[in-house]
Amino acid sequence: MAHLILLLLSVLTLSHIQLTKLCSADELISIKCIETEKEALLSFKNSLSDPSDRLSSWVGEECCKWEGIECSNQTQSHVTKLNLRNPFNVVNNGGYDDPTTAYKRSCLGGKISTSLAKLKYLSYLDLSMNDFEGIPIPDFIGELRNLEYLNLSFASFSGMVPSSLGNLSSLQFLDLYADSYLGIGSWELRAESLNWLSGLSSLKLLNLGYVKLNGVGETWLQNINVLPSLVGLNLHWCELQGLPVSLPFINFTSLSVLDLSENSFNSPMPGWLFNLTGLRILHLSWNFFQGPIPREIANLKSLQVLDLSDNLDLEGHIPGLLQDLTNLKILDLSANQFTGEIHELLSTISNSILQSLDLSSNSLVGVLPESLGNLKNLQYLILSGNSFSGSIPKSIGSLSSLKVLDLSYNNMNGTLPESFGQLSKLVNANLFMNSWEGVLTGTHLMNLKGLKSLRVTTEETKSLVFKVPYEWLPPFRLNYVQLLNCKVGPAFPMWLQVQSELITVTLKNVGISDTIPEQWFSRLASRITQLDLSKNQIKGKLPHQLAFPKLNVIDLSSNHFDGSLPHWSTNASQLSLESNSLSGPIPENIAQLMPRLQKLYLSWNRLYGKIPSSLCDLHSLQVLSLRSNQISGELPSCWDHSLTLWGFDVTNNKLSGVIPSSVGSLRSLSILMLGNNNLHGEIPASMKNCTGLTTIDLSRNNFTGNIPSWLEGSVLSSLFMLRLNSNKFAGHIPSQLCSLSNLHTLHLSENNFSGVIPMCLDNLTALVSNKSSQVFEDLVYVVLRGKEPEYSGYVEYVNSIDLSGNDLTGKIPDEITNISGLHSLNLSRNHISGRIPNKIGNLERLETLDLSRNRLSGPIPKSLSGMISLRHLNLSYNELAGKIPPLPQFNDASIFEGNPLLCGAPLPTKCNSS
Repeated sequence: MAHLILLLLSVLTLSHIQLTKLCSADELISIKCIETEKEALLSFKNSLSDPSDRLSSWVGEECCKWEGIECSNQTQSHVTKLNLRNPFNVVNNGGYDDPTTAYKRSCLGGKISTSLAKLKYLSYLDLSMNDFEGIPIPDFIGELRNLEYLNLSFASFSGMVPSSLGNLSSLQFLDLYADSYLGIGSWELRAESLNWLSGLSSLKLLNLGYVKLNGVGETWLQNINVLPSLVGLNLHWCELQGLPVSLPFINFTSLSVLDLSENSFNSPMPGWLFNLTGLRILHLSWNFFQGPIPREIANLKSLQVLDLSDNLDLEGHIPGLLQDLTNLKILDLSANQFTGEIHELLSTISNSILQSLDLSSNSLVGVLPESLGNLKNLQYLILSGNSFSGSIPKSIGSLSSLKVLDLSYNNMNGTLPESFGQLSKLVNANLFMNSWEGVLTGTHLMNLKGLKSLRVTTEETKSLVFKVPYEWLPPFRLNYVQLLNCKVGPAFPMWLQVQSELITVTLKNVGISDTIPEQWFSRLASRITQLDLSKNQIKGKLPHQLAFPKLNVIDLSSNHFDGSLPHWSTNASQLSLESNSLSGPIPENIAQLMPRLQKLYLSWNRLYGKIPSSLCDLHSLQVLSLRSNQISGELPSCWDHSLTLWGFDVTNNKLSGVIPSSVGSLRSLSILMLGNNNLHGEIPASMKNCTGLTTIDLSRNNFTGNIPSWLEGSVLSSLFMLRLNSNKFAGHIPSQLCSLSNLHTLHLSENNFSGVIPMCLDNLTALVSNKSSQVFEDLVYVVLRGKEPEYSGYVEYVNSIDLSGNDLTGKIPDEITNISGLHSLNLSRNHISGRIPNKIGNLERLETLDLSRNRLSGPIPKSLSGMISLRHLNLSYNELAGKIPPLPQFNDASIFEGNPLLCGAPLPTKCNSS
């Protein structure tokens, strides 16, 4: 935005120059243009591409009448102005749906003919907003010695800024802003020196935004400081790094607009800034300025806009800026490390003209003071992302011009005053992610006639209650409503039913137990982009057929909907209907109804029938969650072209058959959950192609065979969880499992494995080092949608080894005591013999240890006494002997029963003196 402010200021500043020197084509009816200049213009035209025929008027003899041309009002009428700025308007783009296509069609492009150099009297040249597709700025422009205005911004030039521009000694306006319009192209304009600026002594406005200046050296500021007439300077996003803290003298004392935003300045704010007493606009955002705001900033009495946002390391208390900077209209200190309360900033204000105050994303605390109401002209108040607490002050009602109020992501835990309802110009009220309480009545809402967005969140206790009469009709027409954890129901209130212009609707956990108003729902269909009615008790059947052309996310989960799945036509990327009572089959034509679906959540319903093969035609599908239904039949075998699927969960169904080999085509697969079905056969060899797997859960099926040899670290380097328990696998536990360095969960219980426990389990480095499991937990959270207790169940498995219920023999390897990150170890119901390793106490994080029903002998190691994290212990039915060591947290004798040679508490058998 800074460059736009600068551009506006520039045009206003220079407009009088152009009006005095140039005249319109209408005044030149009797004046003929010079033949050589006409030929130069035609040659220039012929070198250009002009798909929209903008230069169609460039015919005939009178070139001074051509579009964009102005001539001097003399007998010898020289061309003095060439204005070919693209008039494209993104709002009114000529009937094209795609603004990019419309813009490209409107652009001039091609080459810039050297014939322009013949226009010796040219004082104004504007080629901005066109698309020259990366050609260099022509060097010959430096020959146009009469130029006063040069605008090449947003025109997709690249290469080096020609130093010949320094020959334009009359130049007052230079705009080379090098960003691409609408993000088209990635051209780079750069300069390795700014020495050429020394020739531009008349320059008033300089815009080099997005020009790469990282190679200009340390003298760049001195090069600019030689411009005594400079009023506006924009060096936005120029990759500058070093900003001098001091200057021996300041030559550009007339500077009114300064934009140094989005560079890499890493220092305190330089002292010379505060000598620029004529500054009206100062943008220093998105740098790395450090320390407090210097008190000397009070010298900038003319300042109207101050933007220090997103420096991250500006800190300390915010000084009472508004007392000294009485002309300040916009103050943005967001995304820094400012601390303390804002009392000092506001306490001295009596009649501030401040229009916008943004203190978001800092570390500010305390309550909002009543003095906030003194900001009578405030239109934007953004305090989100701090730690403010308490209530909104009653004085908020005095802010009669307020359009945007954002208090989101704070610790506000009070009430909303009734004076909130006096904000008749309020458009956006964002009270999200706080802990509001009390009652919100019609008085709070009755005068908010301009309101378009209402976002309110409180704690899950629904401590904020909307106590509005059912029939009450509001004065506003909302586009966005997001209410979370507030008490709005049980009925679906009329003030929401009459909203006909909604684009985003979130009514999550708001206590509605009504049915969805059918007319309201149908009326929404054509406009809405996001619909979230989750975690209510909404009942009834969903409309069977509706079209939602703009809808992106549908979340109706955790309600009481029944009936069949709706056959909605939508371009939505996410459909969440889990945790309802929906029944019947999944529509066979779901891929035709929802072709852009990325996430499909239908778990915890009563769905039956087969998994439709058309799901394979959803080429953007990422997550398919069908857990806990009654789905039967076989897994589809059509996954050959499903390149994006990474989460697949069909746990707790009635599926049968084998895992199809086409699963191996799911190269993006990360989570595979097939547990608790009737699947059988062996693990297909094609699954070794799914090298990104983090979770394999085949538990509680009828799988057979051995653990495949490719289940090892060089193939599945990201594998986090392996659950093969409760199947019919056989053979030895292969040592290659030890190479799964990221494995946190190994569950092989309730199978037919034999042989010994591998001695290499301490090579499971993630378990040994207690490596973070956050990535895995986040992935599982997405697939399970945080559903309790299933999600907690999976997280509980993290850092556990369960080999119970097999035919394992031999001893417990000593190496197992090196797995220091282990939380749970279950070796019960095997034929393991020998002693419990003496160093078992090294497992300091162990919470569960079950060695029951084996043939373990010898004493219980004394090191068990030091395992303070241990909460569950079972050593029963072994051949252990001797005195039980002190284990004060375990007083249950059943832990040790079935070991006749054990003695001591908590067993009744006392130990003899020997």
